[in-house]
Amino acid sequence: MRESQSLVAETLSATVDELYRKYGVRKTVHALVLVAWKRCRMKNHISDLSNRMRRDIGLPEIEDARGEVRPPFWDIRV
Repeated sequence: MRESQSLVAETLSATVDELYRKYGVRKTVHALVLVAWKRCRMKNHISDLSNRMRRDIGLPEIEDARGEVRPPFWDIRV
């Protein structure tokens, strides 16, 4: 059991060098940029929240193009 657990992790530069030799510069850089871009997109954005959710967490409501705050369809009483 000890022998199987004693694997040594390579350094980052060694790993990138291995990827470069195996796949080439373009594919390696493309993969790194893609991973960085996906991580940036994983952040939470409040711009997608509805006015109801914005009110629930204490943020100001978003106005529509006419400058009015419209209630969502479930708040309209017929």
